[in-house]
Amino acid sequence: MTALTLSTSSAATVRADAVVVGVAKGAKGVVVAPGAEAVDKAFGGKLAAVLETLGASGAEGEVTKLPAADGLKAPVVLAVGLGEAPGKDDGYDNEALRRAAGSAARALTGSKKAGFALPVEDAEAAAAVSEGALLGAYSYVAHRGNGNGNGQNAKGAKKNDAKSAPLAEVALLGTKPRDKEFKAAAERSQALAAEINRARDLINMPPNDLDPKAFAAEAQAAAKEFGLKVEVLDEKALKKGGYGGLLGVGQGAATPPRLVRIAHTHAKATKTLALVGKGITYDSGGISLKPAGHNETMKCDMSGAAAVFAAVVTAARLGLEVNVTGWLALAENMPSGSATRPGDVLTMYSGKTVEVLNTDAEGRLVLADALTRASEETPDAIVDVATLTGAMVLALGNRTFGIMANDDAFRTSVHEIAEEVGEQSWPMPMPSELRKGMDSPVADIANMGERMGGGLVAGLFLKEFIGEGITWAHLDIAGPAFHEGAPWGYTPKGGTGSAVRTLVRLAERTAAGDLG
Repeated sequence: MTALTLSTSSAATVRADAVVVGVAKGAKGVVVAPGAEAVDKAFGGKLAAVLETLGASGAEGEVTKLPAADGLKAPVVLAVGLGEAPGKDDGYDNEALRRAAGSAARALTGSKKAGFALPVEDAEAAAAVSEGALLGAYSYVAHRGNGNGNGQNAKGAKKNDAKSAPLAEVALLGTKPRDKEFKAAAERSQALAAEINRARDLINMPPNDLDPKAFAAEAQAAAKEFGLKVEVLDEKALKKGGYGGLLGVGQGAATPPRLVRIAHTHAKATKTLALVGKGITYDSGGISLKPAGHNETMKCDMSGAAAVFAAVVTAARLGLEVNVTGWLALAENMPSGSATRPGDVLTMYSGKTVEVLNTDAEGRLVLADALTRASEETPDAIVDVATLTGAMVLALGNRTFGIMANDDAFRTSVHEIAEEVGEQSWPMPMPSELRKGMDSPVADIANMGERMGGGLVAGLFLKEFIGEGITWAHLDIAGPAFHEGAPWGYTPKGGTGSAVRTLVRLAERTAAGDLG
């Protein structure tokens, strides 16, 4: 992973392949952001004018490279846009810094070291720049060829690998390496980015490499490395325990389902947060097969479980004084002679029966079992995360996840936390009148209801499996979990690690006694 260092060096004296500065859109043109004073001086105070000549405007995410002026140790200056310049007494928004740093890091692919001279007035800003740079430098190359099968020799392949390798080191300039707040911010950013990138790796992994058993093995390995408690229920244990949802979804696949419990505990903790993740390692839709054009990215249907996994490991790495238990509901949804059929009735772990009207509404079935099991431990709150419905994407687009809850105050808290860490979200209602649409003539409930408001219907289904008196929230990350377009900011193409930052900050708030 990309290394991060705090440096007292100035943008003029840092020895690196490039120095990154920020520019913004001002009322009269490009404005050079704080942190770039030494670079501006080397250009005779005309850095903004030079950039404008090259077509720069300061727009968010815009990247402009130019040769360094005399007096700078780095040979290249990279100016990255921060968007609209803030007012005289205001600072730059942390999310703008995070995105700018991500754009810069991505533009410096193949470089060994870059000095980031973006505005870092305090530890929070330093954390934002650090996170953005470390996340922006991400790339998934595990399944790229080694050069032997594409007409290149090994030497040529190594050269190409070097050019496409992520930025190796980020030096955060103008910081205070010995300051406790800056050190803590850097350490947190490194741990958080490492686990978000772990989640991204899992999401991007081909489904022939990541089945439920392999995912469970990843959790076991991480548990051993970071001192977490882990328990894996295989198909025999699931059958003995009566986990009808997980078994029903996974019974058509060659690889059986798993339920993984992975937990961070702290001796001083007084609160427990349970996180539940949908982990469909591949979703064909089952017998209700998805149409052509909708299968290609369905390896990402375990993004919720990846986010939960990453959040629990991050809590352990940060030593948070809160108990965080992650439940990974893992299954592969495939059509076969043994697959669940539309019309089948499953008996869930809770004892409730569910009529399966659509086998492609499988996420709620595996989550239902995991939510019931998590409820048995009576945590202070449960949050589930899932790429649950296409309806949520239609409602909120590709960058925003929806939040539903059985407690309005908790829903508001989760939304505010997401905003604070730079993840786009929106609170969604749970209209009680939609529940009737899931009434079944043969079972306690059906897994489908009214077509309109399908994302809300899914939330209402999950609510049925929450233990009495337990505060709960549901995050539908179907939109932002997997990015199919061109990279932007610190968001890569492919798996994004959506919701990890929100879950980690929620755990930190819970540790501080501010659950909401």
